[in-house]
Amino acid sequence: MNRPDLDLAPVGNCSVSALIDRNGRYVWACAPRVDGDPLFSALMDGDDPEHGFWDIQLEGFKRVDQAYVRNTPVLRTVLTAQDGAAVEVLDFAPRHRKHDRTYRPLAFARIVRTLEGAPRIRVRLRPAADWGERPAARTAGSNHVRYLCTGATFRLTTDCPVSHVTEERLFRLERPLAFFLGPDEGYDQAVGPGVAAALDHTVAYWRDWVRTLYLPLDWQEAVIRAAITLKLCAYEETGAIVAALTTSVPEFPESGRNWDYRYCWIRDAYYVVRALNRLGAVDLLENYLGYLRNLVDASGGGHVQPVYGVGLEAEIDERIVDTVDGYRGMKPVRVGNQAREHLQHDVYGQIVLPLVQSFYDQRLIRPGSIDDFHALEKVGERAFALHDQPDAGLWEFRTIARVHVYSSVMCWAACDRLAKAAEHLGLASRAEVWRERAQTIRERIEAEAFLPDEGRFGASFGGRELDASLLQLTDLGFLDARDPRQVGTFDAIERDLKKGPYLFRYVEPDDFGEPETAFNFCTFWFIEALHLNGRTEEARELFDQMLSRRTHAGLLSEDIAVETDELWGNYPQTYSLVGVINCAVLLSRSWTDVR
Repeated sequence: MNRPDLDLAPVGNCSVSALIDRNGRYVWACAPRVDGDPLFSALMDGDDPEHGFWDIQLEGFKRVDQAYVRNTPVLRTVLTAQDGAAVEVLDFAPRHRKHDRTYRPLAFARIVRTLEGAPRIRVRLRPAADWGERPAARTAGSNHVRYLCTGATFRLTTDCPVSHVTEERLFRLERPLAFFLGPDEGYDQAVGPGVAAALDHTVAYWRDWVRTLYLPLDWQEAVIRAAITLKLCAYEETGAIVAALTTSVPEFPESGRNWDYRYCWIRDAYYVVRALNRLGAVDLLENYLGYLRNLVDASGGGHVQPVYGVGLEAEIDERIVDTVDGYRGMKPVRVGNQAREHLQHDVYGQIVLPLVQSFYDQRLIRPGSIDDFHALEKVGERAFALHDQPDAGLWEFRTIARVHVYSSVMCWAACDRLAKAAEHLGLASRAEVWRERAQTIRERIEAEAFLPDEGRFGASFGGRELDASLLQLTDLGFLDARDPRQVGTFDAIERDLKKGPYLFRYVEPDDFGEPETAFNFCTFWFIEALHLNGRTEEARELFDQMLSRRTHAGLLSEDIAVETDELWGNYPQTYSLVGVINCAVLLSRSWTDVR
């Protein structure tokens, strides 16, 4: 029996992605996009699904060793049998230059070869259709098998005898075998040499990309893995960045907090490009700015949803599917996200802040123009108009509406950054307008949200509840970390929201009762705040503790159980990987210490 867990390793190419378990079994992948129907659905189908996976079984299996090829998302799994026979499996999604373009097909590739002895293996390729309801229908040729999945037809081209695959026959592995599961079209070269060459080119691409990153001195392995995985969460064709690769992994057991994160949240993507920008990864930033400009144009200065499809779709309505059992049998399984209906006013700041960089950054192929600034002012107008209006907040409450301080501060940041950009562009009169608006919002927040009797901010206008997002007031430039009001807020958050080593988003009951797991991104916020409050050694210790909670692939999900340290929530979670990068950059020793 294969009980699902989140100790999974993603492979991908910024067009398609998959999650592979510790035994080298594909358990999750969607097509034709990350938000599509799963062709590998095993992660969402209970303990021992009959289809929705792709594995290589080794006769007499004893142990497995698995790790990424250095500085790449190419996964190497070594299966060893009791008699010492060993098989190496290399998994990747091709990505490299071809015909002066980036080649990133809707395809997964595997190379299987003998390391020791005379291993006998069985290839089980069982794609799913109709959201895991049934195995995909198939047809076979002399060197290929076609799988009619929902939304895409895949063709397996291989130099393995096709009947070995279709019959799932046990056979001796006497030579390297290549498998290319890709578009339903002919493979235009010998599959063995072709896949081997694609592997070499893919490894070279990723290692070259990593070489462009500016890394901190310490924790480089963690930062590199987080950066690569954040790039895998990008849908390069449009510039979208998804919050996670999965749907419906619960925030904690039987919680009902099962959400679909395979979409582009403006908030999450803002944090992703900001973190990668710290490493100099301008390619994702530039591509995402194009996605944002399209959203700004489409909004026409009006309402902006907090979340969109990777193809800029607004209609990502939420529904429940019952064709799979759910992660560990825990339903519901949701497709789409109701948050698209919410009012979340922080999004206007999270549109302005990354786009403002285009007015300053000389690296960009397309720097921001005066016309871009005036288009962005429409977003700022929206931020100013809504800064004191109730919304669902960044935690997306479904039945609670308040004037959330985090949303208001993001609206302030939008006006503040527009003022600075206008000044930089020589638009003195516009700079004055935006400075005045930023000051108006600041005064309103300070009057409505500060609690003099406690010396701290509340999470909403007139409210006394606490929210971990108040730690972001420093990061956004609203308050200095040593401002007594921020120190008082930090002290209250540490007292009330910290459970064991971890930080909760909030502890008051919400639409689904009281939260039972800590939110990993908030713990990273807390680590940053510890450092800014002069407690750097504590920050480093807690950071190392968080790194020890990563999966073997070096990644984190959204949530963590305080008592057991078990990971919960969708995976890999971009928020959490952003936290790894931000804290490593902040806490690392300087390069001048060693050179």
